[in-house]
Amino acid sequence: MSRITQIKTYDFRFPTSQSLSGSDAMNPDPDYSSAYVEISTDADDGHTGIGFVFTIGRGNDVVCKAIESLSQRFIGQEIEPYLDNMKRAWDDLVHDSQLRWLGPEKGVEHMAIGAVLNAFWDLKAKRAEVPLWRLLAEMDPADLVATLDFRYLTDALTPEEAIDFLKDGKRGQQERIDNLLAHGYPGYSTAAGWLGYSDDKMVRLAKTESQDKGFQLIKLKVGQNLDDDLRRLALAREAIGPNVRLAVDANQVWDVPQAIDWIKQFHEFDLAFVEEPTSPDDVLGHAAIARAVDPIPVATGEQMQSRILYKQFLQANAFGIMQVDATRVAGPQELLIEYLLAHKFNKPVVPHAGGVGLCEAVQHFAMFDYLSVSCTLENRLIEYVDNQHEHFVDPVVIKNGNYMPPLLPGNSCEMTLASTEKYLYTPGA
Repeated sequence: MSRITQIKTYDFRFPTSQSLSGSDAMNPDPDYSSAYVEISTDADDGHTGIGFVFTIGRGNDVVCKAIESLSQRFIGQEIEPYLDNMKRAWDDLVHDSQLRWLGPEKGVEHMAIGAVLNAFWDLKAKRAEVPLWRLLAEMDPADLVATLDFRYLTDALTPEEAIDFLKDGKRGQQERIDNLLAHGYPGYSTAAGWLGYSDDKMVRLAKTESQDKGFQLIKLKVGQNLDDDLRRLALAREAIGPNVRLAVDANQVWDVPQAIDWIKQFHEFDLAFVEEPTSPDDVLGHAAIARAVDPIPVATGEQMQSRILYKQFLQANAFGIMQVDATRVAGPQELLIEYLLAHKFNKPVVPHAGGVGLCEAVQHFAMFDYLSVSCTLENRLIEYVDNQHEHFVDPVVIKNGNYMPPLLPGNSCEMTLASTEKYLYTPGA
C-alpha cells in the first residue's frame, strides 16, 4: 500500500490576450490558464497523478484554492482503495454535503473536484502502464459502470442500459483499436477563427489549416457584427474551397430571437453547425433555436455544468450536436455518463478543446467513445487549436487532420514544469 504524501497546485497563466488568440464575441481578451494539480505518493514507482481546470485568466487562483481546500482530506490516506474503487473517490467529493451546498454539483467546486478525480484516473492509468483511453476501453463493462453516478438520470439512462451499451461495444473493438492506431481520430480547426484576427490572417490560417494540415472543417467565431460575419464567412469559403466544411461559434452572445434572426443569414454557407448560440443553461431557448434554424445543426455543451443539464437538453432535443469539455464537469466519470447519454439519444459528440491541455485531455474520452460506446467516427470530430502544446510531456499529435492516439501511460495532461515555470502567476506582479 502507498499513501498520498503531497497535493500541490500551480496557477499557470499564458498571455494569449496579447495576440488575441482565443478572442471571441463573449471573451475578447482571454489569457489561457490552468489550475493544475499534482498528486504524489510514497510509492517506489515515482508516478504522480495530474489534473487541471482550464480557465481564461482572472479567477484561476480561485480554482486553485478550491482544489487545495477539498483535496487536503486525502493527505496521508492510502491511495489504492480509491484507485480500486473510483466510485468511492467520486462519493467522497461529489456527495460531501457541505461542498455540495456550493453548487450543487456545478461551478468552481465541481470543476475542482474534477481536477482531483482526473488526477486519480491518471495515476490509475500510469500504474496500469496504459493510456487512459485504453484503460477505459478495456475495463469490464460492469466494473466501469460501477464507478458512475446515475442519481437523477434513471428516467433517461439506467445502469443496466449502460452496461448493455458497453457490452455491445466489445464487439469489433480490436478492429477499431487497430484503425485508431493506424489512422487516428478526426479533428477540426479553430485556429483561423478568432474574432481579433484580421481578414488577411484569418484567410492565411484557414488555407494552412485545411490545405497543409488536412483539417476538413474550419470554425469561425461570430456574433459581434453581422456584416463582418458574412464577409468573413465568404472569405473563408473562398479560401478553403467547396469541399471543406465551415462551422461558426457565437460563444453565448445572443438572446434567442436574435440568434434565430442572425443564424438565418448563414444558410448560404452550408454550415456544419452553429455553436453556443445563447446561454448554456437555456434548454428551452436552444430547443427553439434548433427548430427555427433547421437544417443548420445547433451544437452546445462546452460550458454545460452537469450531467443533469445534458439529460434535459437531450430529452428536449435542444441540439443536433452535443459537446463536452474535459474540465467543466467532475472528471472522467461524469464525462463517461455524458457520452453514454448521447448514445442513448443518438447524438454525435464533438468535444470542445483548444485551451491549455484541453486537446490533450479530451482526446482520451472521444477515443473511448469510438472504441466502446458509439463505435463510429461518423460526424465525430475533436476541436484543435495549436496552443501551448509544447509545454506537455505527451502533446497531441496531428496527422492529416486527425488526432493520433497517445501511447504513453496516463491522461496526457502532465506538463513540463521547467518550461512552464515562467508562466506561474504571482499576485501583484
